[in-house]
Amino acid sequence: MDGEEVHVLLVTLAFQGHLNPMLRLSKRLVSKGLHVVLATTENERHRLVHFKASVTQQTKPPKTPTISLEFFSDGLSDEFDRDKYLESFVESLQTIGSKNLSNLITKLKTKCNKISCIITNPFMPWVPGLAEEHDIPCAVLWIQASAVYFIYSNYVKHPYLFPSLENPNDAVELPGMPMLLAKELPSFILPSSQICLRTIVSDFVQMLDKVKWILGNSFNELEKDIVRSMGSLPKIIPIGPLVLPSLQGEKEIIAASMDLCSPEDYCIEWLDKKPPSSVIYISFGSIIVMTQNQIDSIAMALKNSGQSFLWVVKPPKKGSSKESGELPPGFLEDTKERGLVVKWCSQEKVLMHQAVACFMTHCGWNSTLETIATGVPVIAYPHWTDQSIDAKLLVDVLKIGVKIRNEENGTLGVEEVERCIMEMSNETTATEMKKRAISLKEAAKKAVANGGSSDQNIDNFINEIKRKSF
Repeated sequence: MDGEEVHVLLVTLAFQGHLNPMLRLSKRLVSKGLHVVLATTENERHRLVHFKASVTQQTKPPKTPTISLEFFSDGLSDEFDRDKYLESFVESLQTIGSKNLSNLITKLKTKCNKISCIITNPFMPWVPGLAEEHDIPCAVLWIQASAVYFIYSNYVKHPYLFPSLENPNDAVELPGMPMLLAKELPSFILPSSQICLRTIVSDFVQMLDKVKWILGNSFNELEKDIVRSMGSLPKIIPIGPLVLPSLQGEKEIIAASMDLCSPEDYCIEWLDKKPPSSVIYISFGSIIVMTQNQIDSIAMALKNSGQSFLWVVKPPKKGSSKESGELPPGFLEDTKERGLVVKWCSQEKVLMHQAVACFMTHCGWNSTLETIATGVPVIAYPHWTDQSIDAKLLVDVLKIGVKIRNEENGTLGVEEVERCIMEMSNETTATEMKKRAISLKEAAKKAVANGGSSDQNIDNFINEIKRKSF
């Protein structure tokens, strides 16, 4: 059995927050001796050319485990605005994209004899049915917090636990979790969400009977109370955190990040000149586009605080219908001695830098795990989807941060941002949060080390798919 090759197919949407954990799981599987094919939609081929060259054009001995990329069409043109017309994108992906993926699976089965497992993104709930048609065992990589999986599963299977959710201040009580208000729940299940998103959540939970394993991008010590409270729900197997090896103090072996720009070394050189724990790092991920009110309030608070800062202000994706706010006139000049504003930086490198005191973040799950893996406290400013739950975990449960809260009318006030910056600058508060953050960092490192809880879980998963293969 040990001499046989094991091939796995990973299928994901092409959003950066979805690709990164899949790429990092690919790296883990390759390091364990498996051959990996990562498949995503054709419209992202041009963006992935850089990565593809780094993983498929290396000179390797025959049969050495590799990561290779494959693409399938979602049935839409490259120019189609998938953000603006989300419902049409989801429908085309499920109807036309599923047929094209099925054809790709047939081709791959011919090429490598056998696919031992398909690991899918949870937001493509039709893939497990496709795997069943091809008689291939299926796993899901859950790319959000285990708490969000728990909420979604209960929302679909036990709707009586939830109020109407129309009132944002209605309370929701679930076992093993702190009390939640409706406005703190993942936005996909709220009445304000698009119907197609609520349908994806429902379809995901309904298709779990076709899934053999649910792999979680988390680790036992991070969400142990949630995992214990799952009762009869299909259990998550924590195999994370799926972060770059450099965040765990390990040497990089093969590229597995979707940061597709050249690193802005200037950011690191700038940080090198700053004292330890003196810089606020600000970044809100690859999807969120900040409004003028949000940018104005954050800029004014930074200006008033006197704190050093590194702020990533990303323009909207080319062709996007979203409009971003602009920095206030004079802001760059007024803060040039202590601030740096860039369009992109290597987040992993920045978070590892000793000059960084805290991370003002949208609390996407990838960013949440990266800040935990580096022991950096947070100023949490969640926007949508799972981010409110991640913020609650960081602030109320783990107690390694503070949360920015919008006004009742939805706008962001300067005083609120200043309050959070001041709290994170308080020596007593900051020291206690840093101690807790460092403790979590060590737990995360231990989980993925040889023999750690996540490492053992992934070994058990690999052994199971090997047994099913031969």
